Amino acid sequence: MNEHDLKIADSSPIFHIEVEKIKPNPFQPRRDFNEESLKELSDSIREFGILQPLVVSKVEKETPTGADVEYQLIAGERRLMASKLIGWERVPVIIRQVDEKKEQLELAIIENVQRADLNPLETARAYARLQEEFRLTQREVAQRIGKSRETVANTLRLLDLPAFIQDALSQHKISESHARALLAVSDATQQTSLFNELVSSNLSVRELRRKIAEASGVQPGTDIDSEVHQGKADPESELLSTQLEEALGTRVRVRKTGERGKIMIQFFSREELESILSKIIHSSDNLPPEPPALS
Repeated sequence: MNEHDLKIADSSPIFHIEVEKIKPNPFQPRRDFNEESLKELSDSIREFGILQPLVVSKVEKETPTGADVEYQLIAGERRLMASKLIGWERVPVIIRQVDEKKEQLELAIIENVQRADLNPLETARAYARLQEEFRLTQREVAQRIGKSRETVANTLRLLDLPAFIQDALSQHKISESHARALLAVSDATQQTSLFNELVSSNLSVRELRRKIAEASGVQPGTDIDSEVHQGKADPESELLSTQLEEALGTRVRVRKTGERGKIMIQFFSREELESILSKIIHSSDNLPPEPPALS
């Protein structure tokens, strides 16, 4: 549960609504629902209940005999699906009053982006839809979802990848860091070749970046690699390097001499540098939310 969820839960009453009255959200950004993950969630709900209520809007429909009430799901589709798996008849919900259809669409997308564990492409498509449906700039999208403009811009760039690479990312055959590395390859034939090698050889992000650098005629981290070959990396530094690489999505080296040392972070494009800066800045509550502008 994040701060946004707490704010809603603290200020809104909770109702228990019949599951058959809750209709799916047509604006749901999530497209892939992992069956094993849903089963795990249903087991957790069976044991502990639903800790965070679903969010719905109330819809009244005129019928020959009067008015019929149903509820439009805004956020919580996984919780609803998991509840149905275990046969629950009612689920806890928070009812949001939404007057305009346009407002409902915007709220639904934003709620799902903020709450759901979307894959990177689902998130990118949600950002794109906010831009297209409401003519929002990247900065306005960032303000609505509580992210930096650079984060939004870098996520949207994933939609520039060929469809087959996007599919591989959606199906978790490659990671987001792999996908971002392939974005740095402008030649389509070379990009396809590197992607095929990535999948067939199960390349790490580090190995892929090295091959991209070699294909571009760039010496991949001479200072960094020379220290590795000279055996100057102790096990603790190697562990720290690996952890930082996973966090930042790029090649990192930590080198220590006694209590002192240095951290070397490699990047291959301006966009990648902005992404790294954004991740570093957002990891600290004591720094401003926007990364510094690059000249």
